[in-house]
Amino acid sequence: MTINIFSNFDGETPPHGHEPVLAHEVIELTAPQPGHIFADCTTGRGGHSLLLAQCLGPQGTLLCIDADPRNLEFARARLHDAPCRLRFFHANFSELPDVLSTAGVAALDGLLADLGVSTNQLLENEYGMSFRQGMPLDMRIDPRTEKSAADLVNFLSESDLANVLYQLAQERYSRRIARKIGQARVIEPITTTDRLAELVRSAIPTRGGAPRRIDPATRTFLALRMAVNRERENLAALLAAGPSLLRTGGRAAVISFQSTEDRMVKQAFRSAEQTGQLKVLTKKPVTPSLLESDRNPRSRSAKLRVAEKIA
Repeated sequence: MTINIFSNFDGETPPHGHEPVLAHEVIELTAPQPGHIFADCTTGRGGHSLLLAQCLGPQGTLLCIDADPRNLEFARARLHDAPCRLRFFHANFSELPDVLSTAGVAALDGLLADLGVSTNQLLENEYGMSFRQGMPLDMRIDPRTEKSAADLVNFLSESDLANVLYQLAQERYSRRIARKIGQARVIEPITTTDRLAELVRSAIPTRGGAPRRIDPATRTFLALRMAVNRERENLAALLAAGPSLLRTGGRAAVISFQSTEDRMVKQAFRSAEQTGQLKVLTKKPVTPSLLESDRNPRSRSAKLRVAEKIA
């Protein structure tokens, strides 16, 4: 099935707030068929779900799951005319076993998890993630999450904050940044994204005036988002449960955007293959084509890995 996922997209912000990455490759490698039961564990704005639904047909079922209820409601409206049965669940993908139990589903023919943040989440004020403009410093994707990024920035000890920045984003200046934040928050709490970004930039030395390839605040914001939303812990839970949730021949697909996440997926799939549970279908991760990278620059770091249940 050939579907043009790039129609009417000619700007920075896609028409639906997010452009699904590696969409054709996901369909090809997960091979959804009419009548299958599939879980889109990160439904987001519904891009991948829309394509999956077209493959599942009237007898198929798509479980649409997302930790962000705002995006989930957007997807519900967008998928209103989808040709398969739909069930929507506000849940983190770490809760997938509970979702299947609630849905009365014994096993899946396929599951997809796209670990990237939706474009609209980066741009909209309510999420508080952008270091390019002033927003309340929040970063919570799931409103059930108790602590915001502002809580971590203002109340973690300097050593714990430095550890978060280094362990989650490999920020080499983590201690210097944590010290700068510690000094600033004594005077006034850090409550906005632009103020945090300003502090981080001031803590990182420049090298002879050479232009920087990425904004110096990038790694700090990434680490805080991952910490706030417990992204590594939730991914570990999904990877541990995944094989037991698939029927024989069912396929699991994960799209990652960071080396640490990709390593977790690679190691989990390889371990399950060694124990005879899965067969890895992507010996090397699948990456976007030059066309996709040009049309959607945010896709450039995406890596797709797929495995099939064999026992």
